[in-house]
Amino acid sequence: MNTLLYLAVVLIWGTTWIAITLQQGTVAIPVSIGYRFLFAAAVMWLAMLTLRRLRAISLRDHLFCMLQGCCVFGFNFYCFYLAAAYISSGLESVIFSMAVLFNAVNSMIFFRQRPSPNLLPAALLGMIGIVALFWQDLMATQMAPELLKGIGLSALGTYGFSLGNMLSTRHQRRGLDMLSTNTYAMSYGALLMFAIALAQDTSLQLEFTTRYLGSLFYLAIFGSVIAFAAYFTLLGRIGSGAAAYSTLLFPLVALTISTLYEGYQWHPNAVIGLCLILLGNLVMFSKPGRFNLYRWKRGFQ
Repeated sequence: MNTLLYLAVVLIWGTTWIAITLQQGTVAIPVSIGYRFLFAAAVMWLAMLTLRRLRAISLRDHLFCMLQGCCVFGFNFYCFYLAAAYISSGLESVIFSMAVLFNAVNSMIFFRQRPSPNLLPAALLGMIGIVALFWQDLMATQMAPELLKGIGLSALGTYGFSLGNMLSTRHQRRGLDMLSTNTYAMSYGALLMFAIALAQDTSLQLEFTTRYLGSLFYLAIFGSVIAFAAYFTLLGRIGSGAAAYSTLLFPLVALTISTLYEGYQWHPNAVIGLCLILLGNLVMFSKPGRFNLYRWKRGFQ
């Protein structure tokens, strides 16, 4: 079951970065995000009420759901959509891979949770692999101001996503139903984005093109309803650090799409990066302690 959830998250979220770039156009960013989570929340409400799965929660828990909506269904995507104007979707997915480190740090801060001994070597392999994978792109940009702005926004959005992970962990530790809290949080996230749009005196008009509506549908149903349910379920089953490691595989999906539709050229460093990421994935899900760096060091003495 964990493998299926993991694959669903990687394949769906690995393609949503391209869909986000298709949202760039005449519709304001908070409006696009608002409609994305409005439609996603509507589907969740309909399904939960039909199946009688929606659980009532306390006012205090609603406040935490509101905070979750701001972190993971609102401001973080506001940052990602802004960043898409400055950097490529593939590079955004690379920066988003920092979620594995943010989650490990935040788990220690908020829950005093000691990370798996495999996390450090796995994260190092994965991050080095990602740098190697995108080395050509990084060198081509020559660290322009636009690149730095895009990196900063993507990093900020990733940290917001990590905070949302912590809130979901808090819900599940309190025994709250994950699908119910997701439904409430998505609703609050959509309301927040529309509130921002109204405060900016922005038109709520959609762009009625196949490109825009198709990407909106994909982001709302697959990228939000299905992927977030799979991810937060995975988070509750294997922990935030291991669940977030799936983000290290997103660039591979993005590169595959780029190879097929954008003519991406595979350089030797990209092949090396791919191998390192796959090795890191193997390390992360191996028996705990098998790849403990201190243990390896002692073995060579």
